[in-house]
Amino acid sequence: MNTARVQKIDYSYQQGSKTAYTEVTTEEYYVQNPIEETPIIEGYFYKESTVKDMAIRKVNKSLCGLLIMAIAATFVSYYFVMCNELTLNTLNRQIIALNDENTELQNNLDRIKSFNNVDNKMMQYNLLQKAEKVIEVPAVAATQTVDKTRVASAPFKWAIGY
Repeated sequence: MNTARVQKIDYSYQQGSKTAYTEVTTEEYYVQNPIEETPIIEGYFYKESTVKDMAIRKVNKSLCGLLIMAIAATFVSYYFVMCNELTLNTLNRQIIALNDENTELQNNLDRIKSFNNVDNKMMQYNLLQKAEKVIEVPAVAATQTVDKTRVASAPFKWAIGY
């Protein structure tokens, strides 16, 4: 005996003028006449994801998170690099100003040392002496006249080499 549910379905069709009734199982009926499902609520609804799609989505989210962290780290490091560069530029300007000032001071020191060395040597050898007595001399009338004729310069001698 068949334990499957059996329904008597009124399957009427006309052959000529006769009406026939057949006995069909529920499964056979739905295979022969599929039910068209019309949605009761229309709209976009999230479909159930497969394991592969869920794994891909998880990997993508992880990679996006790593990318965002890398971009944030890049911005932070760029900020610190720019701050250090500004500090270095300020220090460079100060160093250049100090070097220029140092050069001027060194030139002054060298000049003073050279005058001091000359003065010490002159005192050591006693080359400069003060006059003990000042003699006044009457002015002499100039009787010689200066001849203002030009003397031709010596001819230029060419030199080969250096």
